[in-house]
Amino acid sequence: MRLILMTGKGGVGKTSVAAATGLRCAELGYKTLVLSTDPAHSLADSFDMELGHDARLVKPNLWGAELDALRELEGNWGAVKRYISDVLRAQGLDGVQAEELAILPGMDEIFGLVRMKRHYDEGIYDVLIIDSAPTGTALRLLSLPEVGGWYMRKFYKPLQGISAALRPLVEPIFRPIAGFSLPNKEVMDAPYEFYEQIEALEKILTDNTVTSVRLVTNPEKMVIKESLRAHAYLSLYNVATDLIVANRIIPEEVTDPFFKRWKESQEQYRQEIHENFRPLPVKEVPLYSEEMCGLPALERLKETLYADEDPSKVYYTENTIRIVQDNNQYVLELYLPGIAKDQIQLTKTGDELNVRIGNHRRNMVLPQALAALQPSGAKMEDDYLKIKFA
Repeated sequence: MRLILMTGKGGVGKTSVAAATGLRCAELGYKTLVLSTDPAHSLADSFDMELGHDARLVKPNLWGAELDALRELEGNWGAVKRYISDVLRAQGLDGVQAEELAILPGMDEIFGLVRMKRHYDEGIYDVLIIDSAPTGTALRLLSLPEVGGWYMRKFYKPLQGISAALRPLVEPIFRPIAGFSLPNKEVMDAPYEFYEQIEALEKILTDNTVTSVRLVTNPEKMVIKESLRAHAYLSLYNVATDLIVANRIIPEEVTDPFFKRWKESQEQYRQEIHENFRPLPVKEVPLYSEEMCGLPALERLKETLYADEDPSKVYYTENTIRIVQDNNQYVLELYLPGIAKDQIQLTKTGDELNVRIGNHRRNMVLPQALAALQPSGAKMEDDYLKIKFA
């Protein structure tokens, strides 16, 4: 299966690009599912038809779906939801409030990952296109396997063992006082089972022959800056980007004086997009005279984007991490485009290297050859952070 994740700042047109990409893949004979994991779904609006949690046929070889976190919660984490509801009811909340509050913040991202893994395992579709949330939420989604794994290994697994040992002793005292029971084995096992699924998905997300991110941007200063940051953070989590789509470029034939300054600024930012994202390929899409809603409009976008190309191909193979040996020293090279060295914090704890950029952090488990060594220096060169170990 080929997995393509479309993301970008809110409002740049990523849903339209995802839908048009799905149309072209289906046209080439690939069984294609376009799945929206954005809590504010607009995929149904783009196709101009009703979509729900289950995949619905849009046209031959093309299906669409919008993730429903409530449905996923019921199907995959029922025991945990029931337990949280019981706890909340014991605190005086009524049934409806308790049910609603049992959906914890961030669950949409977790269920998005679980749904991806399920489709990958089932193998029904040849191409899975994810219309993800705007970049900030998408980065949280893609960082979950890495960050969640660290917490599960360090904290949750030991807590799970302690809970199993102490529950029979503490439960008779705890329940009369608190009004609810301690979590049983089914409740305690569910999060770790979820983590195991997400951990397996990490191998798929970091395989650049299977998974690619496509960043949709506009020729505007704020949008470009966010897209550049997103590209660097994606690389930090070892998720490869293979294509940039520069959307809503005012066409040359527009000569109205009102758009004169817009066109001048867009020309400058177009050049910046090509320069700042090099060597990634960039596809340009004009600002259309009508909104991209319905299949006829999406067909026009599809032709502009891909013409006779196969959008399921890998447009560029990005190597986000590599280890080289240099004069009896090992050098770990992390691809962090556009990031200055003074923005990066590095620490090593045991066999883990902790890399922090702003509010994004990665805890890398080092290979055995590096785990016993200590970092002896680091430098930025050609967008790679090169860390020497000796």
